[in-house]
Amino acid sequence: MKIQTCSLLMLCLLIVCSAGPVPQVLAEEYRVGTWKTPQTIQPFFYDRYLREGSGISVFPFTNPADQKTALLAGSLDMCGTTITHAIHSASRGEPVVIVAALCNKCSALVVQRQGDIHAVTDLRDRKIGYVPGTMHEVLLRETLARGGLSPEGDVDLVRVDFFDMGLALAHGNIDAFLSGEPFPTRAVVEEYGRILSYPYFGETIGTINAAMLVLSDSITGHRHRVEELVAAHVEATVYLTSHPGAWLDRASHFGTPKAILERAAPNMELAWQMDDSFVRKTAALGRRMKDLGMIEREPDYAALIDLSFVRQIREARQDRQ
Repeated sequence: MKIQTCSLLMLCLLIVCSAGPVPQVLAEEYRVGTWKTPQTIQPFFYDRYLREGSGISVFPFTNPADQKTALLAGSLDMCGTTITHAIHSASRGEPVVIVAALCNKCSALVVQRQGDIHAVTDLRDRKIGYVPGTMHEVLLRETLARGGLSPEGDVDLVRVDFFDMGLALAHGNIDAFLSGEPFPTRAVVEEYGRILSYPYFGETIGTINAAMLVLSDSITGHRHRVEELVAAHVEATVYLTSHPGAWLDRASHFGTPKAILERAAPNMELAWQMDDSFVRKTAALGRRMKDLGMIEREPDYAALIDLSFVRQIREARQDRQ
């Protein structure tokens, strides 16, 4: 009886071995950086869409430049950053690649609620809060230029941290600021600010704002990891845009009351799609940055922006419909 049992076990082992090795899908561990803002929230939902067994650590930053620095140091696998920072980094030869959009819109030019500023031309000789080197600086300078004002001679640009702009405006230390949500809407809800304009230029820069970055080595050496992260980003974005209640509920945990977020929502757009129009607008932004002296030379946009990941996902989604 024992001999028969051993023979049967040996036969089973031979059958398994002759079938070849059993393929295994290895679990992955990811490190992703983002901001704790409603428009950059998607990475906090990636864990729902990763392969079973894969894990993720999401690190919140307050400065997009710090995220990019951590990415370059190898501390992150992917991070969010403004497109201006991505362009600046690529212009210096740093090996960063945009693989998905993160958010669009989200900006506004705010003035004192009871003030006498009712048009961009009224900003002449006024103090305007801004953060140098950001997307908002480009949008502010573009807005002023289109209003016939020189940022160097006609207005007084005052460096103010984003978190301090509202207080500075309320106390009269500045007359206006250009910032990202939810700060403009908070100024309106708390009745010390008024939206003067939304600085979007459809024929040039449009509404592009921030994107997800990886290192070029990640694409060449670990493409499957980038594919999984981009796929999770797409699914998270689709879910949140189709479930605004869940989006704003989770975003309110970052410290802004949901009522303010609901008011700000029309000016915030979660994103993942990129196409030739995205590339053209990014190039227009880069040209403007060069004109403003923010970069010495424009980057190679074909190297900076890799459309293949979102294109592959877009085609797969179309096939399923």
